[in-house]
Amino acid sequence: MSNFVGVVVSDQWLQSQFTQVELRSLNSKFMALKNQNGKVIYGDLPTVMANLKAFKEMYTEKEIEGLLGEHSPDLRDEIDFESFLRVYLNLQSFATSKQGVTKNSSSFLKSTTTTLLHTISASEKASYVAHINSYLGDDPFLSQYLPLDPATDDLIDLAKDGVLLCKLINVAVPGTIDERAINAKKVLNLWERNENHTLCLNSSKAIGCTVVNIGTQDLVEGRPHLVLGLISQIIKIQLLADLNLKKTPQLVELVEDSQEVEELLSLPPEKVLLKWMNFHLQRGGYDKTVKNFSSDVKDGRAYAYLLNVLAPEHCNPSTLDTKDPIQRAELVLDHAERMGCKRYLTPKDIVEGSSNLNLAFVAQIFHQRSGLSTDNKRISYAEMMTDDVQTSREERCFRLWINSLGIGTYVYNVFEDVRNGWILLEVLDRISPGSVNWKHATRPPIKMPFRKVENCNQVIKIGRQLRFSLVNIAGNDIVQGNKKLILAFLWQLMRFTMLQLLKNLRSHSQGREITDADILKWANRKVKSTGRTSHIESFKDKSLSSGIFFLELLSAVEPRVVNWNLVTKGASDDEKKLNATYIISVARKLGCSIFLLPEDIMEINQKMILTLAASIMYWSLQQSGEDADSFPSPASTITNNTPDASPAPSVCGEDEISSLGGEISNLSIDDAASDTSVSSQLDYEGAEVDHRK
Repeated sequence: MSNFVGVVVSDQWLQSQFTQVELRSLNSKFMALKNQNGKVIYGDLPTVMANLKAFKEMYTEKEIEGLLGEHSPDLRDEIDFESFLRVYLNLQSFATSKQGVTKNSSSFLKSTTTTLLHTISASEKASYVAHINSYLGDDPFLSQYLPLDPATDDLIDLAKDGVLLCKLINVAVPGTIDERAINAKKVLNLWERNENHTLCLNSSKAIGCTVVNIGTQDLVEGRPHLVLGLISQIIKIQLLADLNLKKTPQLVELVEDSQEVEELLSLPPEKVLLKWMNFHLQRGGYDKTVKNFSSDVKDGRAYAYLLNVLAPEHCNPSTLDTKDPIQRAELVLDHAERMGCKRYLTPKDIVEGSSNLNLAFVAQIFHQRSGLSTDNKRISYAEMMTDDVQTSREERCFRLWINSLGIGTYVYNVFEDVRNGWILLEVLDRISPGSVNWKHATRPPIKMPFRKVENCNQVIKIGRQLRFSLVNIAGNDIVQGNKKLILAFLWQLMRFTMLQLLKNLRSHSQGREITDADILKWANRKVKSTGRTSHIESFKDKSLSSGIFFLELLSAVEPRVVNWNLVTKGASDDEKKLNATYIISVARKLGCSIFLLPEDIMEINQKMILTLAASIMYWSLQQSGEDADSFPSPASTITNNTPDASPAPSVCGEDEISSLGGEISNLSIDDAASDTSVSSQLDYEGAEVDHRK
């Protein structure tokens, strides 16, 4: 139960200002000071506070000492943990004022969720409620609770069980969660709610949300700013899902030549939406360029022009003649409603320039009527520009993995976004702290090409220090966007992360490296410990496509986690798909952070299969503390039964290894042959290029 209680603060208000992840991290900093001195005094704080990520670029030690001096009569006075937290909040408040950040900060998050600097307006909350009522109103389970009233706390209360959030994820990205894995009933116990939220958070990461500082306990308690912040991310992902050439090749109409197509591929969805909007505004004769979804649309004129181009049959001539902005905004919403757009925002939201709601409104217009051509020749050209299925899957996996680390930059397209080297340096600094020399790095935007090469050369240099296989690879290969080399490098980054995690968990490793053979050996022994006969020779074993082995492995690490009444024989492709989908959701429900797709299991993608096996192994070792050499099988896991009840409570809870800096339960391993040690060579065809030729 300690996983659920977490760090308890006697002052309820004070506790409500932090997530459990933050409290654990700050408590460890406080205890480290106490262990050194026997007690903590105010004079100890400047050094530790100045080194916290939240204040590193905001204050010097002297500035913090000066601020503390104003509030403490003597820096030699002793301080307890709650006072330590209050000092942290005060410094954060000063930082907010220093940056000019208002309480209306963005809720469509692109970076780590914070506590104090993130609030949701009543209008945004009302729009989220309307969205949920619209898309989930017919859900067999949720229909008994919907529609929700935005004026109450109904949304927060309903979200506490986790069912709503899981269902909303499936609306945003259909098929992400196998709903058979959701604990859906009227009354859930604490364990069942925790499982739902663990599934929710790991699935959120798997669709691109940033949830670094959100834990299951925060969702169980229904902390409004965190719950609504997560909901806003999920809804945004849904609204912007089709704003790319792969999903909507008609977007090629927005550009003139092949070079512009490549630029379009690299744009984030919001920029694509702006480009689409300006494309139609130019056609309609609007004399300005819309550069944002706030001040540039506040007067409603851009909307009037846009809707007149897209749906002239519903045009109201008086819209542009109206001088009152509120009245014009009302006419704009009437026009949009007549063309089928649901009304999720008010005229006041438009006039006040609510960027999140205006972005959602424009995205809704795009979905309803894009106004783009269906010229087959141009569409075919756009489709040729997109990657093959396997490359796209791997790009997706690495993109989601990088975003789950909580680095400062959000990745929209791996192949384009890593070319200046900055994101790779951020990832390296996260997984191998202190490895990056930031004095020799250039932050984007980077205008001079040689600065990009310098960044990427440092990336390669660090990779070699970490013993990556980088034969004949130079920084310029990354700058030029060599996809095979980028994929190969990112794979080794993922492998390094997981190998280090597994190595650190082993109580008797004596420094020996974990190999893929160790993982295979562990998985087979774990399954055998339950009395089952399944056995695989490698992570390329054809029998893996049925999904049975992994279901037995999951059942072995948590005996009641698999409901065997839902498992098929895996004989046909349809049965394999059902099993694979269930495997991924059950693993995430346990607490595994994984980014593979059901097709990766069905087609036995060795690299992705390894990430799944490693993630289960990592989770199991975390819970039991077993040694990876001997792999003892706890008596509690030995069973020949085939449970048919809902999964038992896992003891994973929030990631106890996480801190304010990010989460490290992102699981990946090398794709070398599974009966050998980790290979130093890459298996990407053409990954090693001899530049001497």
